Amino acid sequence: GCDSSLNLTSQKATDAVDGVFRSLRDIARARMHMKQFNSIHNPGSSTHQASASYKPLLKQVVEEICNPDRPDPVDIEHMSSGLTDLLKTGFSMFMKVNRPHPGDHPLLIIFMVGGVSISEVKMVKDLVATRKPGTQVIVLSSVLLTPHSAVELLFAPDRLQPDAHI
Repeated sequence: GCDSSLNLTSQKATDAVDGVFRSLRDIARARMHMKQFNSIHNPGSSTHQASASYKPLLKQVVEEICNPDRPDPVDIEHMSSGLTDLLKTGFSMFMKVNRPHPGDHPLLIIFMVGGVSISEVKMVKDLVATRKPGTQVIVLSSVLLTPHSAVELLFAPDRLQPDAHI
């Protein structure tokens, strides 16, 4: 709301910071229904506050997909398609048929709505290369984020149709 720092008032700065925290709370609320991927913050224990850590959502999802122990993913769902999958779904009512795991396939396609940064793409590439070698990864996104554009989007008045020039 300011065209220069000369017009910046304490109230305008407070309103902008309140807007940022409102956005962050909205993002956290959007993941509340998830069981496994509901937080990116690990607060640590009450005796070791210094052990608090941050683990990006994208990293959590890729680690789950590449998990060698292969438990059924809680927040990642396989959608059946085609006659073979339809038959498997029908037979699963009568006998135990395992759902396909996202890590079963040699090609992993990740599409990030809202943007992805170069460092996130590198993190995905490195994680898949170490945990599931031989898997090809394609990372797609609606926009390639830069540090400047990410901050612009955070301050955008309408997040669904941001006025940021990206």
